[in-house]
Formats: sequence, structure tokens, C-alpha cells
Amino acid sequence: MPNDKVECKELNLWYGNTHALIDINMKIKENRVTAIIGPSGCGKSSFIRCLNRMNDLIENARVSGEVIIDGVNIYDNNVDIFSLRKRVGMVFQKPNPFPMSVYDNVAYGPRIHGVGDKEELDRIVKRSLIDAALWDEVKDRLDMPALKLSGGQQQRLCIARALAVGPDIILFDEPCSALDPISTGKIEDLIHELRRNYTIVIVTHNMQQAARVSDYTAFFLLGRLIEFGKTKRLFENPQKKETEDYITGRFG
Repeated sequence: MPNDKVECKELNLWYGNTHALIDINMKIKENRVTAIIGPSGCGKSSFIRCLNRMNDLIENARVSGEVIIDGVNIYDNNVDIFSLRKRVGMVFQKPNPFPMSVYDNVAYGPRIHGVGDKEELDRIVKRSLIDAALWDEVKDRLDMPALKLSGGQQQRLCIARALAVGPDIILFDEPCSALDPISTGKIEDLIHELRRNYTIVIVTHNMQQAARVSDYTAFFLLGRLIEFGKTKRLFENPQKKETEDYITGRFG
């Protein structure tokens, strides 16, 4: 049985007076893929942004409760957010490569964290691009502007950029919503490979995708965690009527 990597205890989030997440209690397993599903506005993206304190960047956002990663509550006052975001990487909905070369996109994070040696950077860039299933497509044009890559390649570059700083956890916020089916398939295959070395949490609107890529699934509705369990069980035998209604398309 895999260990718990993340545990949320009585997690609440407010944006101003809006109570966006309500009493979330949930354990995320190490080296597994956990999918977060639910209709628009249910709190999916808000939830994963609590796992690397991205909500700190939003004015009037306020969190209570605990998010414990490897035994440490990341909301303790002495937690270094810079180090936290190195350990908990994030890949966004739309590919967002920096306006620089393919190489410099991947080397950016390690450089910020103090890696200056060219050989070491070369090694990190190559390894990250291999792990993101992009190396064979770009190895002869690392100095090319990243914005000239296709959408699917740009998203894999963003994954390589997240991997380059050596995270333990990778958060994917609807990483395929802007991609075509072929590119989506490549990202899904990649997520399948990455779970060997990383704990992955993916927000998706696509229930078929959740069923394909995840080991565990959490169903959110109106800021609450309605149901959480192994993906196969949750889809085939949901315990809550709201989950069943959503999965069978009665709402959402």
C-alpha cells in the first residue's frame, strides 16, 4: 500500500466573503495519480492551488486548516514558500513557455536555484526533456524559440520545466484542455510514466481522462469533497447520489 504523501485536514479557503473550499479532509498517495473532477466552479483548481500555496498570490484569499506534506504543515509560519514551490511543481491549463529558447526554458528554474555549471545544466535539461517525452523532437534545436513549438510540444516543455527543479509532486490544472486529441494522448501517456517517480494530482473536466490516467479520484461539488476513492470503484460503484448523477451526465 503506498504511503500518504499529502494530507488535508479541515482545509477551508475563502476569496473575500466567498467560501470556496469547505472542510476538505483527504489523503493523497505517494507515486499515484489522483484526479480531481467536478463541474465548473466546484473548487477543483482552488484546491490544488492550496497544495503549493498559489492562493497566497490572490488578494483577499484566506486559508484555514492544514495541508501536511511529508509530515510538515505547509501553512506553518516558518515554511519557506520558495522551497515549497520547488518541491510541488505546477503545469497550467494553457501552455505558458517563457519567450526564450527551449534550453533556457528548462534551465530557468535550476539557474534560479543556484545551478551555474554548464555541464550540470546540460545534464538537467536533457534529463528533463527526456522525462517529458520531448527530447527526440527538440534535441537538434535547443536554441529555437519555445514559442515556435506546437501547442502539445509547448505543454510538454512546461512539464520539463517543472521537472527540472526536482519536485516530488506535480500538479496538473487541466493540462489537455487546450490540446488536440493526439497531443492529449501524449500527455496522458507521459502522466502514466511520471507516476513512477512523482506524486501527481490532475484537475480535469474530462471524466474519461480521469478514468484513463488516475489511480484515485475525488469528486468536488460546490466547494465540498463529496466522494473520494479508487478510480475504478468510484466510477463503477459511486457511493453518493451526487457522484452518480455527475458521472452519468445528469448535471455538470
